[in-house]
Amino acid sequence: MDQPLISIFHNSESSPEMHQSMRDIAYLVGVLSDLGSLQMFQTPAEILRFLRIIQMINEESLGLDEPIENADTLFYRYRNRYVDTEPPSRKKVEQVVGVLVKYNWISRQSRQIKMRDVGKRMMDALIRLANDSLAYYMNDDIGRSLFQARRDAELSEAYDDRGISGGNKIASMIRNVENAIQLMKERELEMLADRNALPQLEIIHQLMQELEIKLTERFRQFQTLEESLVLSDLMQQGTGALAEGTNLSIGMIHKYLKFTTMQQTVLSSSIQPEKVRTFIMNMFDPPLESDIPNAYQILSFMEQDQYEGEAIDGLWIPVKFAAPISAEAIQDAVHYLETYEPLIDRITESETEELYEEEKVSIDQLDELMGESQWLLTKSMIQTDAIETYMEEIEEAPIEQVMIEATSAEWADAINSLTAIAALVGSKKLSIEQVQHGQAEKQLEYTKRWDWMTSEDQQHMLHNRSLTKRDRLIDSADSDRNIGDDYDV
Repeated sequence: MDQPLISIFHNSESSPEMHQSMRDIAYLVGVLSDLGSLQMFQTPAEILRFLRIIQMINEESLGLDEPIENADTLFYRYRNRYVDTEPPSRKKVEQVVGVLVKYNWISRQSRQIKMRDVGKRMMDALIRLANDSLAYYMNDDIGRSLFQARRDAELSEAYDDRGISGGNKIASMIRNVENAIQLMKERELEMLADRNALPQLEIIHQLMQELEIKLTERFRQFQTLEESLVLSDLMQQGTGALAEGTNLSIGMIHKYLKFTTMQQTVLSSSIQPEKVRTFIMNMFDPPLESDIPNAYQILSFMEQDQYEGEAIDGLWIPVKFAAPISAEAIQDAVHYLETYEPLIDRITESETEELYEEEKVSIDQLDELMGESQWLLTKSMIQTDAIETYMEEIEEAPIEQVMIEATSAEWADAINSLTAIAALVGSKKLSIEQVQHGQAEKQLEYTKRWDWMTSEDQQHMLHNRSLTKRDRLIDSADSDRNIGDDYDV
C-alpha cells in the first residue's frame, strides 16, 4: 500500500469533509440522547425494540420490504413481524420516528418515509455493533479473545486494505492473542480435568492457526508502508505470541489425549532410571508442546477418582515420615488428633460474704466533698491549670497581670483566662476585690490586642485562697476548740 490510510487523525481539521463527518457523529449522539430521555435505553428489551424499529426502516430502504407510509405503518408491521409480549405503543413509535426525522436520519414525505444516507450508515453501524457483541458473548473467555482477534483481522481486511483506517487492528489482534494465551495458562488444569474439553481445545488450536495465516497476510499488505520500522516490532511480537499460543494448544491437546488413554497404555516390564529421572525433571518445567504432566496436573487428575478412594476432599501434599514410625503409630496419632478433647479443671463456685463498712461524714465534710466534686467537674470543662499555677507563685496580683502573664496577650486567651478566673472565684479557689485608683499599685502596661470596656473593670485584685497543710491543721484545731467551748456552755 503506497498511499497513506484515510484517517481523521491525519486529515486537516478545517476541511469540509472533516466537519461533515463530525456532524454525523453529532447526529448519532443527538439521537441517543433524545431517545435516552424517552427511556428507550433503560432495559435490554427496550434497546432491542429500538433496533428492531430501525431494522425495519433499513430493510425498506434496501427494497426488501414494502414502503413505510407513516409511524402507524411501522407500528402495525412491528406487531405482525415480532413476537413481543410488550410491544412499543403507537406513541412510542411516533416519538422514535420524530427523533430520527429531527436528526436527518430519515425524511418524512407526504406518502412515504425515506431513509437518508447518514441514517443508513448510522443504523448499519448500530446493528453491526449489536451483532458483533452477540457473537462475542456466545464464546467462552478464551474464545472471546480469539474471536476478537479474528474480528480485528477481518476489519483490517475490510478497511485497511481499502485505504481507510480501521484503527490499530494489528496491534489489537496481537494483544487479544496474548490475552487468550494468558487465559489458557490459567485454565489449563480446568480444561484438562474436563472430560468434554477436547472439542474446545481443537477449536482454540484451529483459531490459532487461522490467526497465524491472517497475521502473515496482514504483514504482507503493509510491507511497503513508511511505518515499516514500527511494524517490524509488531511482526516480532505477533509471531512470538502466535508461536507460543500454537505450541501451548498442541501441548494441551497431547496432554489431554494422553491422560484419557493413560489407563489403556501398555507398560513395559523394564524400568530405565535415566528416563524416569528425565521425566521427573520435565515435570517441573515442561516445554510448551510437551505432553508430560506436571505435579499439579497429576494431583488434579487424582481428584477425578479414576482409582477408587482417590477423590477425597482436601489437598494432595507429598509427605515423608521418618522411618522408625510405623503405620500403626501414625494411625493412632491421627485418631488421637481427631478425638482429642482437652482436660480442664472443673469450675468451683465459691460464695463470698459481702462486708459493708459504715462511714459517717459530718455536714461540713459533706459540703467540702460536694464542693470538691463540683470543682473537678468544672475543671474538666474549663482549663484553669495556667491560672492556678501562676496564683500559687504570686498569691496576689491585678486581674490584667494574671490574665496576660499566665497565658498571653491574645484575645482568645483573654476570653479563656476570664472564664477560668470566674470558675476559680466561684469555687472559692480565688477571691476578687475591687480597689480604688489611689489604693491600687501602679500597674504594668502591656501590649495587647484587646482592651477593657471601662477602666473600673481593670481595678480588681485577685487573691489566692488555697491553704497550706499547716494552715489546714490550725483551722482544724480552732474548730475543735470552738466545738468544745460550746459543749462546756
